[in-house]
Amino acid sequence: MKSKRLTEEEMLIEIINTMFLIAGHDATYEDVKGRQDQWYTQWTMTPEQEKKWMEWMISYYRKNKRMTISYAKRAAAWTNLMWGLTVVQPLVEQENE
Repeated sequence: MKSKRLTEEEMLIEIINTMFLIAGHDATYEDVKGRQDQWYTQWTMTPEQEKKWMEWMISYYRKNKRMTISYAKRAAAWTNLMWGLTVVQPLVEQENE
């Protein structure tokens, strides 16, 4: 039996939900669906969380869209640009700079 391919919307929902999960927020795609404001500034993530999410996305794109590493990295970068949360340094690191 052939497995069903995910639609672009289903993939985006999973990617955004995983972003919120990795960033430690109790939010989902449903919380931001259809919002026209700058919702991505309402929540933040650290550079380490962003790196973890990017690595997860690259693997996800490679598995589900059968992309090469370079295309998966590019797709992950575009997704981060369009949907990614604001990245902030933790206060301890900011004070040391």
